[in-house]
Parts: sequence; structure tokens; C-alpha cells
Amino acid sequence: MTETGAATRLAVLAEARGWIGTPYRHQGRTKGVGCDCLGLVLGVWRALYGSVPETPAVYGMSGADDGAADALLEGAARHMDRLPAGAERPGDLLVLRWRPGLPARHFGILSAENRFIHAYHGMAVTDSCLVPQWRRRIAAAFAFPEISRG
Repeated sequence: MTETGAATRLAVLAEARGWIGTPYRHQGRTKGVGCDCLGLVLGVWRALYGSVPETPAVYGMSGADDGAADALLEGAARHMDRLPAGAERPGDLLVLRWRPGLPARHFGILSAENRFIHAYHGMAVTDSCLVPQWRRRIAAAFAFPEISRG
């Protein structure tokens, strides 16, 4: 990992930790006011890079949209570097799916080897244990682009 890559991961973690306690709000994207898992990631991105790379389409709360496009996974792949399975480190993005065969519907940011920061319905943004029930849902992991210091 480059020195800049390490600095980016630290910046991602610092920003994500600043969102802890933000109430869950579907399609929310405002630190301290309300966000969902995508809003958390977009807020971290905006804080680090100045603007979001694309505006997501309106989406429902249901994670059981069988047959729907894997929009979250595809969106992450357009803007981030996909990591090999097991290569994720604190500061990397986790994309999760609720069940095999369904589109990925949840984001989190790895905060330690066995912890991740995320927002989900009924909870504020929290730093949760990445217990086996969460770990087995990881569909992919991505590294945030290095922050340019130009």
C-alpha cells in the first residue's frame, strides 16, 4: 500500500467515525441529521473528494427486490478499485447482499479487522462487530480512490 493509500484509508475512517450516531433516515445524506447506508458512503465521499461521483436513482427500502439490477455493486465498481476476497483493510468499502442471488443492498466501511461502520433501518450509524452473520453477506470490497493532494 502506498503512503497516499494509507492516508486515504485513515481519512475515510476519520470521516466515517464522525457520522456515528447519525439517525437512520431512508435516502438521507446529512451527517447528524439522518442517513441510510448509501447516504453514509456518499457523505464520506463528498467530504473527501468535494462532490459525489454520480447521483443514485431513487430506491426503495426493500432489500428483497428479486431480479433488480445490482446497482450498488455496479456503482461501486465504476468509481472504486475492487479488492480480492479477503484483502480488505480498515477504510475500505464493504458491499453486502442479504441473501445469495439477490442484488447487493447494503454498504459499510471496514473500521477494524472485525468491525464496520454502517447505517441500517432502526439504528443510527454505528460501529458494529463484523460477526459471521454479517461477514457471510459480503459480496465485494472496494478501496476508495487515493485522495490527491495537489
